Amino acid sequence: MSHFTTLGEFIIDRQKDFPGSSGELSRILSAIRLASKIVNQEINKAGVAADILGAAGSENIQGEQQQKLDVYADEKFIKAIEARGVVCGIGSEENDDYIAYESEKCQNGKYVLLMDPLDGSSNIDVNVSIGTIFSVFKRKSEIGTKAELKDFLQIGDEQVAAGYVIYGSSTMLVFTTGNGVHGFTYDPGIGTFILSHPDMKFPDNGKIYSVNEGNYNNFNQGVRRYIQYCQEIDASTNRPYTGRYIGSLVADFHRNLIKGGIYMYPATNAAPNGKLRLLYECSPLAFLAEQAGGSASTGNGRVMEVEPTELHQRVPYFIGSKEMVEMAETFLQTHKESAQ
Repeated sequence: MSHFTTLGEFIIDRQKDFPGSSGELSRILSAIRLASKIVNQEINKAGVAADILGAAGSENIQGEQQQKLDVYADEKFIKAIEARGVVCGIGSEENDDYIAYESEKCQNGKYVLLMDPLDGSSNIDVNVSIGTIFSVFKRKSEIGTKAELKDFLQIGDEQVAAGYVIYGSSTMLVFTTGNGVHGFTYDPGIGTFILSHPDMKFPDNGKIYSVNEGNYNNFNQGVRRYIQYCQEIDASTNRPYTGRYIGSLVADFHRNLIKGGIYMYPATNAAPNGKLRLLYECSPLAFLAEQAGGSASTGNGRVMEVEPTELHQRVPYFIGSKEMVEMAETFLQTHKESAQ
């Protein structure tokens, strides 16, 4: 019988990747593993349990209608992380403010965690892939005290771990601790995540572009010209590229990571700073992209260098295969016209 490496075994084996953590990062990943299994179980019942589908009747800080599973996933991750006692606070896309844990054990924790508990939740009711995105930072405030805002407002380069869970045809947990990107597929028969995609790498180039072309007329000239470039026939490059847009960031990113491609959510007239959240979505996936040999840009520089000034800050976003992101940046710099 072939030996499979489980997520638990992998974490123990890679303890050396995070010196000085004394096992805390391992416990954070274990908490994420547990919460994702619980959420996965509920998602798989979404077509059967009537009380899981639909809107929760409330809006989040972004003014977006919360789905019942949004709220459920948020609660499960917050509780699972708190129970480990190694994180002093947590920031969630679904909450107006960060949560500073009250227990003495948590306040002695060295880390904070930021997350989008259920990315793409508008797709829940139509059975399309959704996901969880997470990011871990070392705290800036004094150990033994409550978490503070400055613990969360850190640039992407300060991340010590990031990843996502995708709930699709199979459930996968993909993460990095700054030593490559590794993917684990959930085996429901034994209730364990198995290493299935070691050392994941973005192809340098790809043939997939992912963007909501319904916003085309609201994009600036550089973005429109890049989309036209993707659609043009060129014998030397075998374009046109293929347009693929799921509307779930995790799902679009995951596909492009495996096959090669670019995902774009640029600024528009209605959203001059873009739509995606820097801390909960853009920075974590940017860390993964760079660790996998890809790139992530705002169109004016690395996402990982953007200084956050608020918890729910938004930025324009271009992420994926390195050569495709660089080409998009070239078009943006060539056509400086603003979408405003």
